[in-house]
Amino acid sequence: MKAVRCGSFGPPENLTLEDIDAPTAMENEAVVEVYAASLNFPDGLQIQGKYQFQPPMPFTPGSEVGGIIKSIGPELEGFEVGDRVMATPGLGGLAEEVIVKAQSLRKIPDSMDFKTAASFAMVYTTSYYALKQRANLAPGETLLVLGASGGVGLTAVELGKLMGAKVIAAASSDEKLAFVNQLQPEKLLNYGDGELKEKVKILTDGQGADVIYDPVGGDLFDQSCRCINWNGRLLVIGFTSGRIPEYKANLALLKGSSMVGVFLGRFRKEEPDEYEKNFQELLDMYDQGKLNPLITESFPLQNYIDAFNVFTERKVMGKVTLEIKSE
Repeated sequence: MKAVRCGSFGPPENLTLEDIDAPTAMENEAVVEVYAASLNFPDGLQIQGKYQFQPPMPFTPGSEVGGIIKSIGPELEGFEVGDRVMATPGLGGLAEEVIVKAQSLRKIPDSMDFKTAASFAMVYTTSYYALKQRANLAPGETLLVLGASGGVGLTAVELGKLMGAKVIAAASSDEKLAFVNQLQPEKLLNYGDGELKEKVKILTDGQGADVIYDPVGGDLFDQSCRCINWNGRLLVIGFTSGRIPEYKANLALLKGSSMVGVFLGRFRKEEPDEYEKNFQELLDMYDQGKLNPLITESFPLQNYIDAFNVFTERKVMGKVTLEIKSE
């Protein structure tokens, strides 16, 4: 089967498309025939050797797929060959077939296509956990979303509105803000000039944001510490800017604010029941038509370099997928 392979750390151009042996399902596993795979920012970090978890070389990147179960291993319960599924294998998704453990498989409704299935799990569960459990976001509070045009940013805007918050969507260009505006946030903020703090204060009548959702880090994090409201919560999602910032304790004291880490993988491990409850609530929202995943770019498998470079060139708007097989 064909698979994208990483044999040395570096840019997407270092990756290769190779023929490798097809996988075999072991106990409590399934082989999923991949129809679509999505890319996420951590995938780009992983191929550069910059992610906190690095697999041994060579490896196939790709953490989310949508497809059909091709075969099942011993003792796998609840699934059958032919089931349409979304899966989060963690690795191996950018291939024609991938091994997935039972706990990382979910059946999808007939109304959900494979691109949507490949684009749903990680971004929605991250943002829902961040806003629900970590921020305790309340109706009427002001939620500032940085990087609002990206995969997790869009879901934070969408879920924030559903939870009754007043959402300020912030991004680095008018083009990105025009894209986000289809979700109808209350206000838009362009920080392309590097200025965030004063603009937030103007939009909030000097109060600052109650909750700040930050997947960017760097200078924007520094400014966020200074435009957060009393009892505000600054959610640390990631560092797409490339710089991991430092939190000034005196600002937490003066603002009565909190920096709150959001690590989905640890949440899933430590609180599996709550994770499952969140996931089911999200799927219910989708079934009710309340969630609309935005997939803006899809590439054939052989164009994997172009797909990765959407991230390296900071052009991401919505979700980016690779189309492995046509439905």
